[in-house]
Amino acid sequence: MTLNATETLLESLYWITILAVIGSSISGVLKGGFKKMDLFGVMMIAIATGLGGGSLRDMLLDREVFWIRDQIFFIASLTSAIFIFILARLVAIPHRFFLIPDAAGLATFSIAGTFVSLMFGTPWLVASFMGVMTGAMGGIFRDILCNEMPVVFQSPLYATVSWLGSLLFILMIYSQVDVTAAAVFAGTAIFISRLLAIKYNVTLPRFRFKT
Repeated sequence: MTLNATETLLESLYWITILAVIGSSISGVLKGGFKKMDLFGVMMIAIATGLGGGSLRDMLLDREVFWIRDQIFFIASLTSAIFIFILARLVAIPHRFFLIPDAAGLATFSIAGTFVSLMFGTPWLVASFMGVMTGAMGGIFRDILCNEMPVVFQSPLYATVSWLGSLLFILMIYSQVDVTAAAVFAGTAIFISRLLAIKYNVTLPRFRFKT
């Protein structure tokens, strides 16, 4: 299935991506801040988190990288980093608060990644996984740069909710649901599911050897 790139769809994708960049960048700057990085350090972490997943997606799709084509995404990432850098000096931010913008970035980038892949005619299963990669890779880059095991590999239902939400988005489109409505519904489902998984510590079974 290929989504026709109408003006309305492109506008929806634009705003979904803006929200994804802001949410992911905020999670990146908070993680870098908890590591006591300076302004330049948190800006680099924010950029890697906010732009990394979408960049990898675009390179795999042989598409011009989104933030190079339109620098407003780069500006949004930098602005978010500087704003949170200043805000953290004025307001006490709990250590685990970064998980909320991280969940928002995961949700919006998962939908954006699936969205773009479908517009490029990618098969539905591959498109859903491209959504997962777009949503999760920024967080992986962030955690590696912060010298930590990536959250996606050990935290409650991270990539799982991303994949299920991407599949839900595709199913709704196949069912002739309005694309914008489908994006909002599926993205909200990913966000809420991720927060519930954190709250109730819902995880997948871990690998273990028989003893």
